[in-house]
Amino acid sequence: MKIGIIGSGQIGGALARRLTKLGHEVSVANSRGPASLADLAKETGAKPVTPKEAARAGEVVVVTIPEGKIPNLPKDLFAGVPADVVVVDTGNYYPRQRDGRIAEIEAGTTESRWVAKQLGRPVVKAFNNIYAEHLLKHGRPAGSQGRIALPIAGDDPRAKQVVMKLVDQLGFDAVDSGGLDESWRQQPGSPVYTTDFDADGVRRALAQASRERTPNWRATDKSPGDFAHPA
Repeated sequence: MKIGIIGSGQIGGALARRLTKLGHEVSVANSRGPASLADLAKETGAKPVTPKEAARAGEVVVVTIPEGKIPNLPKDLFAGVPADVVVVDTGNYYPRQRDGRIAEIEAGTTESRWVAKQLGRPVVKAFNNIYAEHLLKHGRPAGSQGRIALPIAGDDPRAKQVVMKLVDQLGFDAVDSGGLDESWRQQPGSPVYTTDFDADGVRRALAQASRERTPNWRATDKSPGDFAHPA
């Protein structure tokens, strides 16, 4: 497949490395420009591009930047991009550690529903509950005992199937966690967050989740950086 990745941080970098090894044609962008991606391009064969070019790179676009930076993306990022292009949001809201207060999320809008509104495109939430190093190194063949499973949330069944197939190729079981408004079940602080459960464990954890954010994952009057960022 042709895949664009917007964001070259931990998750974006891990996906670029894994997806290129699988034979996918990957274009990757960040906020610093294509020249800053020379080393990643040399290592992986991914093509350094601008965010707008990444959004037009092919069949899947992965948006993997800090939640608080989403409004800084070009307002016309997806203008003219075909409706059948699947957009994946890997983001998490870290109000105390990084992003500051996002009023709509604090008021109850799910993280990825907010992202979809900012982008003006439907999204599938995936890859948000696993450590980047585990995404890079812990994939296993289908049927392997203890294979890690990842929850996938979204409103479009076809788009979810595309993402679930990629998850399987990367070496993980994919668990349908419902529509985008149910994606709070996999947000930071939930039972499935950074736990590396197998498929049955993921289903149990999703069922046990509480919509209310625990205090550590709600905004305060303090500035980001006053609290440690999660590993």
